[in-house]
Amino acid sequence: MPDHSDTVALVTGAGHGIGRAIALRLAREGAAVCVLDINAEQAQETVRLLREAGHRAHCEVADITDFAAVEGAVAGAEAALGPVTLLVNNAGFTDAGDLDRIALKVWHREVEVNLNGPYHCLRAVLPGMKARGGGVIVNISSVNGVRYFGNPAYSAAKAGVINLTQAVASEYGKHGIRCNAVLPGSVRTENVSWEIRIKKDPEVFQKLARWYPLGRVAEPEDVAKAVSFLASDDAGYITGVALPVDGGLLAGMNVMIDEFILESKD
Repeated sequence: MPDHSDTVALVTGAGHGIGRAIALRLAREGAAVCVLDINAEQAQETVRLLREAGHRAHCEVADITDFAAVEGAVAGAEAALGPVTLLVNNAGFTDAGDLDRIALKVWHREVEVNLNGPYHCLRAVLPGMKARGGGVIVNISSVNGVRYFGNPAYSAAKAGVINLTQAVASEYGKHGIRCNAVLPGSVRTENVSWEIRIKKDPEVFQKLARWYPLGRVAEPEDVAKAVSFLASDDAGYITGVALPVDGGLLAGMNVMIDEFILESKD
């Protein structure tokens, strides 16, 4: 298990789902964790879980599309826990839709949250990391950032996150700062999008699992483990990487192979 006992982590979108799993994982490995979320109630619940387990934790409430609010949150985190040594850019969302029907305000909002938001957080922590001679950033992108699976605004923004990751890795490596991205596929979380899909089709996760070579949809902990590794000293020579955590989805379309290509040979 990685040792994060010297880590002060700021995890965005840590009030629920993947972000909460990342916060809990890093704390179990010794990190002090600042939970940053736009939802105060959810953020405070994550902090409660962390503190009840004996971990150092702090809560900041901010909208990551507001740079001044992000700067204030970083200042609050550092006043409470010490200089931020690890930023996990996890916060994001999608309203789905397609190019023909997506509302302009929805497109703008998704790009604001999923691309500009992570940039705001980077901009807020990088000066301090640079001054101290090191730091780690892990951005949560998506398989949608490298291949189109729908959700065009989200996909375009997540592709931008991958390029932003490479930019930070390239420009700040000389300052001892590493930056990598994790690319999840479908993750079983309790959020509005999945709740809507489950209401329409209670078997949605079972159907999705057919597309994954490993035969299942990811759990939040699968993503948390990858973040923990990339943030650790074990990944000390890894930077600029976009790591799929997707059960093999990007490796090949097994459903197409099984149902079309192999059948055509019979």
